[in-house]
Amino acid sequence: MIPIPRKTLGALTVGAQGLGCLGMSEFYGPTDEAEAIATVHRALELGVTVLDTADVYGLGANEELLGRALSGARRDQAVIVTKGGVVRPDGRVGRGVRGDAPYLRAACEASLRRLGTDRIDLYLLARVDPAVPVEDSVGALADLVAEGKVRHIGLSEAAAGTIRRAHAVHPLTAVEMEWSLFSREVEEKVLPLCRAEGIGVLAYAPLARGLMTGQLRSLAQFDARDFRRIAQPRFADGNLTRNLVLVDALADLARVSGLTPAQLALAWLHHRGPDVVPIPGTRHRAHLTENAAATALALSPEELAAVERAVPAGAAAGERYVPTSMAMVGL
Repeated sequence: MIPIPRKTLGALTVGAQGLGCLGMSEFYGPTDEAEAIATVHRALELGVTVLDTADVYGLGANEELLGRALSGARRDQAVIVTKGGVVRPDGRVGRGVRGDAPYLRAACEASLRRLGTDRIDLYLLARVDPAVPVEDSVGALADLVAEGKVRHIGLSEAAAGTIRRAHAVHPLTAVEMEWSLFSREVEEKVLPLCRAEGIGVLAYAPLARGLMTGQLRSLAQFDARDFRRIAQPRFADGNLTRNLVLVDALADLARVSGLTPAQLALAWLHHRGPDVVPIPGTRHRAHLTENAAATALALSPEELAAVERAVPAGAAAGERYVPTSMAMVGL
C-alpha cells in the first residue's frame, strides 16, 4: 500500500489520517497489547503520524503503551497527541474536569513520564473547566510550550467562542471534536472559525464508535465492560435499530463502488477539507489498513451528495453521550 498523503494541521504537517489509541487499553472490552503495539508500528509504516491518547485512557496505561510502542527511532516518526484536564475519581468512568494551572502542569509532566519522551507534540485541554477562565488554562499550556515540554497546544470539545478566546492567548494548532456522518454539530460554528484562524481539526469517532463499519448489529456483540453498553445512547435498544437503517443505506452505496461503509464514511470526511484529520480508533492491523485506504479515495460531487442523502445531518437517533458527559461538551 502506498503511504498515505499528508495534510496541514495548523502548524503541523501530518499524515492525512491519524490513529485513535483509546480502545487499545480500555472501554471496548478485552485488550491485546502485542497486537496494539503492532498496530501502532504498522500505522507508522503507512504514514500515519498522529497518534491520539489521553492521560485518562486506561488511567495512564494507554500513554504507557504508546511510550513502549514508540521506543527508539520510532518516536521521531510520530506526532503524539495527548490530553489533560479530565479526571476520573477512583477510576470510575464518570468524569470531572480540572483546568487550573497547577493541575495541568502536573498532568502534563505525568504524561511525559508515562510516554517516555521529553516533549509532547500536541497537548490538548481535554475539556474546558467551567470554574476556570479558559484564558488561565491556555496560559498554563503556553508556559509548557515556553519550557519546551510541549510543542503545540489545542482544545477538545470546545465552543466557537471559547476557541476564539483561547486562540487570543496563545495560537492553537488544532481542536479535537467528534465529527462523523452521525455527529455534524462542529460544522455550524466551530469549523468556520477554525478555518478562518488557521486552526486544524482532529475528527474523533469518525466511524461513530464502530457503527459505521456495519459490523455492530446488536448489544449482544459487546463485552460486558464495553462502555457503549452504558454510556452511548446511540447503541441503546430502539436507537440502535434506527441507526442501523442509516448504516445499511451507507453500506449499499459503498458496495456499488467496492468499498466498505467505513471507507466511504472516512472518505466523505476527508473531502471536508485539507485541514481535517480523522483519527479513527482501532486495535487491529487489518482494520487500520482498511481505514487508511480511505485517504486515497476521490469522490465526485454526486457521490458525496448520495452519501449525505443516505445519512442526512441530524438523522442519528440518540445523543452522543449520556447527560453527565454531554454536560462537559462545549458546543
